[in-house]
This record gives sequence, C-alpha cells and structure tokens, in this order.
Amino acid sequence: MESIKKLTSFEAAVLKAALAIPFGETRTYAWVAERIGKPGAVRAVGTALRKNPWPLIIPCHRVIKSDGSLGKYAGKSDGRKKELIELERALIKIFP
Repeated sequence: MESIKKLTSFEAAVLKAALAIPFGETRTYAWVAERIGKPGAVRAVGTALRKNPWPLIIPCHRVIKSDGSLGKYAGKSDGRKKELIELERALIKIFP
C-alpha cells in the first residue's frame, strides 16, 4: 500500500480516468487529459500512465494516441498493449 502514498494528485486523477474506460474499449491520451481538466497535459498523462503501480487493476493499456496508433505500454513498444486490447475485444465476443 506504500505505492498509494507516492502518487501525486495528478497521477491519481489520470489513473482514475483510466478506470472509467470500459472493458474492450479505448480512449485517447487527450481524452484522459480533458477528463481530468488538464487538456494541455497530454504528454504528462502518458508519463503518469507509465508510472501506474497496478497495471493489472488500472487498465492503462486502453489509452491510445489521437491518431489511433497504440503508443507504448509501460514505456515499451513490445506488442503487449495490442495483445491486451485484442484479448479484451475477443472476450467481449465470448462473454457479451
């Protein structure tokens, strides 16, 4: 629980916004920035998501770039983000 105390209020707001993204859907970094009332903080949103201490609980993989490309996941471009999004979309078809 120590990691909860280490979040800034901005980081906590970003992670809370990510929690609002429905399973199997994506939203943009700009959407998150606007949702938290900081429309000019798109890059800072990415930085906050990269620091997500609970990636299995808070779905930062659902946040993508405005041009539709995926961007990075946990600071890496290793395909995990794409796999997680595709898995969620496949699961929705199985468990509507």
